[in-house]
Amino acid sequence: MEALNELCDLVAAHPDLLLADKLAWLSSRCAAAPAAAAPQRASRAHLHSLLALARLLPAGGAGAGGDAAPPAPLLSFLASHAFLSPAFWPQSFAPAPFLSRLLPLLAAAPSSPALSSALSAAVLAALDVADLASAPLARAFLSAAAAAAPLPLLPADAAPIAARLLLEFPGSEEAPTRAKGKGEDAAGEENGGVKEVVRRFEEEEVDELERKEVAFRLIVHMLGGEGRLETEQVGKVRNAAARQVRSLTDFLKIRKRDWREQGAQLRARINTKLMCCQAAVVVLVRSVSTMDTDSKSSKDMLQQTLAWFIEATKSCILSSWRKLKICEDLFCTLLNGISQITVSRGGQLLPVLLIPLKPLVVSTCSQADMAGSSPGALFEAVVKLSCEIIEFGWTKDRALVDTFIMRLAAYVRERNDYEEEDGKGKEAVPVIRLNVIRLLAELCVCLKKWEVVDMILPLFIEHLEEGDASSPSSLRLRLLDAISRVACLGFEKSYRESIVLMTRSYLDKVKALGASENNTVPSEATTERTETLPAGFLLVASNLTSTKLRSDYRHRLLSLCSDVGLVAESKSGRSGADLMGPLLPAVAEICSDFDPVSTVEPSLLKLFRNLWFYIVLFGLAPPIQNNEAPTKPVSTSLGTMESSSAIALQAVAGPYMWNSQWSVAVQRIAQGTPPLVVSSVKWLEDELELNALHNPGSRRGNGNENSAVGQRAALSAALGSRVEAAAMNTISGVKATYLLAVAFLEILRFSCSGGLLMATSTLNRSNSAFSCVFEYLLTPNLTPAVTQCLTAVAHRAFETVLSWLEDRISDIGEGADVRESVLSVHACFLIKSMSQRDEHVRDVSVKLLTQLKEKFPQVLWNSACLDLLLISVHNELTSGPVSDPAWVATVRTLYQKIAREWLTSALSYAPCTTQGLIQENFCKPSGVQRTQHTADVVSLLSEIRICSGKNDWNGIRTANVPAVMDSAAAASGAKKEAPDFTLEVLSTAVVSATVKCNHAGEIAGMRRLFSTMGGVNMVMSPPGTQSVHPHQSFDEVFVSKFVSLLQNFVVAAEKQLIDNSQFRETCSQATALLLDHVVSDSRANLEGFSQLIRLLCWCPAYISTPDAMETGIYIWTWLVSAAPSLGPLVLAELVDAWLWTIDTKRGLFASDMNYCGPDAKLRPHLIAGEPEPPPEKDPVEAIIAHRLWLGFFIDRFEVVRHDSIEQLLLLGRMLQGTMKSPAHFSHHPAATGTFFTAMLLGLKFCSCQSQSNLQKCNMGLQLLEDRVYRAALGWFSYAPEWYESQNKTYAQREAQSVSVFVHFLQNERTSGPVDSVSKLQGREGEPNMADQIHPVWGCVENYATAREKRKQLLLTLSQNEADRLEVWAQPINTKDTATFRGKISSDKWIDHVRTAFAVDPRIALSMPLRFPTNATMQSEITQLVQTRLLELRTIPEALPFFITPKAVDENSVLLQQLPHWAPCSVTQALEFLTPPYKGHPRVMAYVLRVLETYPPETVTFFMPQLVQSLRYDEGKLVEGYLLGATRRSNIFAHILIWHLQGEYVDESEKDAAALKGSAFQSLLPAVKDKIIESFTPEARDMFEREFDFFDKVTSISGVLFPLPKDERRAGIRRELEKISIPGDDLYLPTATNKLVRGIQLDSGIPLQSAAKVPIMITFNVVDRDGDPNDVKPQACIFKVGDDCRQDVLALQVIALLRDVFQAVGLNLYLFPYGVLPTGPGRGIIEVVPDTRSRNQMGETTDGGLLEIFQQDYGPVGSPSFETAREMFMISSAGYAVASLLLQPKDRHNGNLLFDSHGRLVHIDFGFILEISPGGNMGFESAHFKLSHEMTQLLDPSGTMKSDTWNQFLRLCVKGYLAARRHMNGILSTVNLMVDSGLPCFSRGDPINNLRKRFHPEMNEREAANFMVRTCADAYNKWTTAGYDLIQYLQQGIEK
Repeated sequence: MEALNELCDLVAAHPDLLLADKLAWLSSRCAAAPAAAAPQRASRAHLHSLLALARLLPAGGAGAGGDAAPPAPLLSFLASHAFLSPAFWPQSFAPAPFLSRLLPLLAAAPSSPALSSALSAAVLAALDVADLASAPLARAFLSAAAAAAPLPLLPADAAPIAARLLLEFPGSEEAPTRAKGKGEDAAGEENGGVKEVVRRFEEEEVDELERKEVAFRLIVHMLGGEGRLETEQVGKVRNAAARQVRSLTDFLKIRKRDWREQGAQLRARINTKLMCCQAAVVVLVRSVSTMDTDSKSSKDMLQQTLAWFIEATKSCILSSWRKLKICEDLFCTLLNGISQITVSRGGQLLPVLLIPLKPLVVSTCSQADMAGSSPGALFEAVVKLSCEIIEFGWTKDRALVDTFIMRLAAYVRERNDYEEEDGKGKEAVPVIRLNVIRLLAELCVCLKKWEVVDMILPLFIEHLEEGDASSPSSLRLRLLDAISRVACLGFEKSYRESIVLMTRSYLDKVKALGASENNTVPSEATTERTETLPAGFLLVASNLTSTKLRSDYRHRLLSLCSDVGLVAESKSGRSGADLMGPLLPAVAEICSDFDPVSTVEPSLLKLFRNLWFYIVLFGLAPPIQNNEAPTKPVSTSLGTMESSSAIALQAVAGPYMWNSQWSVAVQRIAQGTPPLVVSSVKWLEDELELNALHNPGSRRGNGNENSAVGQRAALSAALGSRVEAAAMNTISGVKATYLLAVAFLEILRFSCSGGLLMATSTLNRSNSAFSCVFEYLLTPNLTPAVTQCLTAVAHRAFETVLSWLEDRISDIGEGADVRESVLSVHACFLIKSMSQRDEHVRDVSVKLLTQLKEKFPQVLWNSACLDLLLISVHNELTSGPVSDPAWVATVRTLYQKIAREWLTSALSYAPCTTQGLIQENFCKPSGVQRTQHTADVVSLLSEIRICSGKNDWNGIRTANVPAVMDSAAAASGAKKEAPDFTLEVLSTAVVSATVKCNHAGEIAGMRRLFSTMGGVNMVMSPPGTQSVHPHQSFDEVFVSKFVSLLQNFVVAAEKQLIDNSQFRETCSQATALLLDHVVSDSRANLEGFSQLIRLLCWCPAYISTPDAMETGIYIWTWLVSAAPSLGPLVLAELVDAWLWTIDTKRGLFASDMNYCGPDAKLRPHLIAGEPEPPPEKDPVEAIIAHRLWLGFFIDRFEVVRHDSIEQLLLLGRMLQGTMKSPAHFSHHPAATGTFFTAMLLGLKFCSCQSQSNLQKCNMGLQLLEDRVYRAALGWFSYAPEWYESQNKTYAQREAQSVSVFVHFLQNERTSGPVDSVSKLQGREGEPNMADQIHPVWGCVENYATAREKRKQLLLTLSQNEADRLEVWAQPINTKDTATFRGKISSDKWIDHVRTAFAVDPRIALSMPLRFPTNATMQSEITQLVQTRLLELRTIPEALPFFITPKAVDENSVLLQQLPHWAPCSVTQALEFLTPPYKGHPRVMAYVLRVLETYPPETVTFFMPQLVQSLRYDEGKLVEGYLLGATRRSNIFAHILIWHLQGEYVDESEKDAAALKGSAFQSLLPAVKDKIIESFTPEARDMFEREFDFFDKVTSISGVLFPLPKDERRAGIRRELEKISIPGDDLYLPTATNKLVRGIQLDSGIPLQSAAKVPIMITFNVVDRDGDPNDVKPQACIFKVGDDCRQDVLALQVIALLRDVFQAVGLNLYLFPYGVLPTGPGRGIIEVVPDTRSRNQMGETTDGGLLEIFQQDYGPVGSPSFETAREMFMISSAGYAVASLLLQPKDRHNGNLLFDSHGRLVHIDFGFILEISPGGNMGFESAHFKLSHEMTQLLDPSGTMKSDTWNQFLRLCVKGYLAARRHMNGILSTVNLMVDSGLPCFSRGDPINNLRKRFHPEMNEREAANFMVRTCADAYNKWTTAGYDLIQYLQQGIEK
């Protein structure tokens, strides 16, 4: 309910926030109006909604107009009168509080007829309630209405209420009797008796009195105004009120025992009666104020009313009920009425009032219960009345007022008989005198008139001086208190008289102590010395405002302290602390506004010195040594003589012996005390003076030496033993005391406020307390011992301020601002002090500044410090009276050194913020621009740069994180183009500062123009028209404009790319507007800018592109640098935006995006899962945006981690949301660096456990740390992937990001819940937290162990990831860093696997992909999988660990889980079809379920393998799947039939084939027939047309065979003319997406062949899903007599490699042209378009490839040539990887094609794997062909060191690494063809050899090195050239 109230109040204060739908919703929460007969019981929600609606009434009225009716539920509530029924209210609900809250809200609502009518009816209904059950509710309603009055009633609605209220006053027509004459009261009591009076009052019912009171309170607002009553009605009301007032005197005179009622009943009657009378007084005052001022009757009535009131007030004073709160309120109301009546008539009644007023005042003062320290409300009311009357009469009748004051003052002079008689016992002072003195003092204070003070003060002083000061009484104490109050007024004469009297009195009391020490000291004397006078001194010090008088008072108080100290030292047996201590609070107060660094008069400085001398001697200062061991306290008895050395030691170490208020006072005095500096020439003089102060009587003799030893010991303890013993012994005792005083003063100065002095009056002075400390060090000609002591004081003061800052490290809000202000002030002073001439001072400054930076690094980013440092670098140093070039050079060098270290350190941790601050420094007119950029500054900044490589700092820092560097580049405004990005601080700062200044100038100019032209009305409105938005300010106009522009950018970004330059310009202008508002108004109200700030923070997150994020970082850095106060607000918005990206799954958190990386592009062939279309937007763009954003967050974390707990907690909230679940994150490989950067930020934040500002958050940090570990491990739950970016530095930055994370993880301090509480164990009363149970982790100790295991596992996996990415980034760097690491034992691997399985089983299942040769790990994973199968059903990667040939042989029960398992990839499923799995029914069923999961068209790629699997299909399961798939897809059916036909054996080979597989051969036609039989008529028609057409084309070869060669081309044309295309749905069998539209008749070419005549024919085709008019040629070769199945297998592998390369993003080219076997020895081969063989190229020129490329593409170095060279490189690298794996031979130049772009294409794969030409002689020993002419293009230098060669190597290595990732899929594809009878499987062990060429036993670096060696081996190998020569000689193929 409180939150709802706050919301409604906010809306009511800002009506523009009120929305109609919100109001309607609140109204809907209210129940319908209840029926009158049976009111419906309301709910609490109903009543709360009514309150909410009532709170919104002001907003609703303001928004809808003054006559708008309130919401219907409120009117229904009032009009139904159901609230008067108990049945309406919920059970256990208090109606009175509800009504007391509702009615004031209604009273404050705008007036409207509907509300007025409803309220009037409700009040009348409540007044007419007769039901006893409803009476309490009616009273509650009327009481609430009376308290809330005036109600918003219209005159017509108020009149019935007034008439009804008059009925409550029967008999009011008769006027009341006049006031009784003197003696009438006594006569009445004698005649009628008290009992008759009591009986009369007891006849009044309490309920009747309550109704009258309510009636009075309601009707009082109808007297006057629009709803005023008639004259007759007013008279009736006045008479009724007068009767109540008149009865008050008799009522109050009745004593308690006279009442027959007692207890609560009597108290209720008394309260009710007095409340009724109080209301009557108000009515009476209001009624008489409306009377005619000139009529005699009105004057009589006024005098009569005044007499009644005075009579009633006297009765209140004398009544036994006067202590009741209601009686006090009544008394105050009566006095207010008296004052109003007197003042209202212009002073006519003043003489009448002053006569009875004096007795009234005296009566009040004569009451004994008003003589205490708190006189009570009655006395205060009388004082208030007296002041008002005197103030009013001061100008009306001064003489009358003076007489009144003097008559009151006469009571001070009165003597009692006891004062005139000697020898008789004295009685107590009369109360009236004490109270009159107090009253007169109050009058002086309230009136503040010197004339009144001059009348009263002499009486006080006279009476005080007449008394006996040695034996004071309470009267003396009261007079001293009154005099001190008068002195506070600051009238110079009275002040001096009062202060002289007070100081003399105190000193007399101190001096009198010695004479009276043997006698009993009166309590009043002790009170005067320890309480009254010190309180008076403090009161004067607190209230004096005059600078002159405060200075005089300060001097007097310090002189008094010196005198008191001197007296205390001369009096033996008395404690000086007891005498001086009471004065310290006053001294502290009067010194509170003293500027300690101002020029001080020598006399005043001596007084301060004396004060501190005595403070040290008497032990009044609080301890300055942090010593936990308790020190034995020194006796504090006044009668004991203390040892000064013991006191000094105890003062240093504690404990404190005196009043704690004195301790606080000493600390305050320290803040206002100037440095106690003495010049060297006056040391002797000062020492003599201090001796005199210390030993005025010279009575101590040899005791002084003992005292000196003690003082030196105390000084040594105070300075922390920093001074050498020999030097300390040379210091005299008095000098040691002085130095101890200096130590106490300066250390306490820092311990109070952190050493922050008050605002100084001198502009050139610093308000750092170090300015006081350094004053001592600057004193010339100091002895070495004193110098050591003063230097030690400086260090002790510095330690104190460090401790003070550490104690406040957790402060927030204003406390944090104060802390940072203290830090900044001290740092700035130390920077300034580095220019001192004294070398020792400079050294101390540098040393302290260095320690300050180390302890509080946030000072590095303090703009004031950085500005001062840069200014100091180039400022002209004043050389003083004597020129000193050496000093100038030394100081300049020192400043440059410190500035360079400062900036380098700041840039290394927070480069974004540091650059922002430097830019802001350049933008400030008072900064570097003030004196132009001097050569020193330019030189300094030009030397500073940060880069992604080696920097000026040691180790890994934040700037080594690539994300931070990218953010720093964005913050600087620089564009990073170079591979090794280097950020030049000076150039970027100057450029960005110029841009910012331009924008700021634009805003300032527009603001001035806007103001000059008269605002929005003049600027935006055409002449003669009125503005739509009048009175809009400049800020309102442009804020709304920028908000609209930014919103448009967000909307546009959802549909299209935005203009980044325009977006940046708009954001920069909006930022300049915001900063102009903030900077121009230090207390700027950002309410109107909140939406602009939000959009500036959220727009980059909405747009989610790198350019937009760079703009965001630029403006965010600008904001937090130019206005640090906006830092928390900006960070809060950014955190909200970050969490929004998690909720909306963007960028790094696109966890639900199936198309999330390379693996998604390989579905379902090599990776499990459904294929997905690519997203509209590149997900990598959003990931890069997140990386930039993370860099900014890390930068801000480094800045705020030590100084802003609010921003730390905001970052903690962001990280908690980020790490909440590992499933939040995208597993796109491009997100690797970004992900680990987020983990790095999480671990960095968790490392704050050691910081004191987050000590209370340790458990939360440990929970976050656990989440970070789990989230980081979650990254490894997916298989490792590669990703290649167009950005050349992307891979290196990814590798560096992971490496930095690994480095941090390795060097992270191990801590956990057990460690964090280890210090608590062993303490008494502290539980052992290691045994506790945590709700998340379980046993805390177990968590610590598991945490370390998770960390070690994460370290191992992260190191592997870093190594992988480093290889990818530096593929040809042959150095293997992994070999230098220690080996992991088998037990450790088992622990790792178990830990991974406990976190997420997928992590363990992915580990073999990273460590494929680790048998221990494989065995442990297998065991864990087989024991926890039920948990792994959704993870297809677990299949190989329990589906094994062994499990199949044993028919393991584990296979029973297969029906419930998630589908795997197609290649994984095909592996289970191989012979080792023996066609197990459960395995086969799972495989077929997997295949059925995917569309048939997707599985068509593996048709050769599916056909071969029929060999092992004993259960006909594969056949069933194939038949089912053919019914779903015609294309699948056609391709299957062609492949089935391709497996037929030729007639000539039938006998040989029968021995090989007759069952398989017999199965093929049967399956084909079943497929054809299952066709629908439409499918059969298409089948027949497709197959007949291509059978006809293929049969042309048979027709050509008998023809001569020169007639064959013409024969082809004749045959083609006979063939027509039957339909427009025919497609090429080799490319099912190409529809045949025609045949180019002249394209038929017969080809050479030893057997039959293959032909090449060109078709006109269109894309199936493309433009039907876009007809393209496509040539195909129809072979007869050649087995194409081996080409199909080779091209399958090449197609898989191509898909892998494309998925990873590698720029490698492979062209797996289409090949389809259509029958035994028959097939169709797709011709590679626009190509010619190397043999054909050689026929036209005698040169090599280099010459041919120059001929075709231009000279070397031309763009076209280099483009062609690059095309050749990427295709050569692609085929190098494919050739390494497939080992194709017969690579003569006839089998190498080159397209028009220069790309290489390999064809004719008749010899692959283990076979080669020449009877498998294996002459071509190179893994791939890299002839001399090819190396001329790839390696122009011929030394294998050129850039192009290195680029070729990189492509080869990356291609090989990418292929290795999918080794199992490629092996499965080839393995299923082993029994196909292909020649490539005819010899050797092709599968194992293929596996070996993948080298799974190697890690990535070893594999990369292997590929480099392979390329070097193939480089111009002689066997390659030899084979080309052989082919040239044998076949005539050009070499």
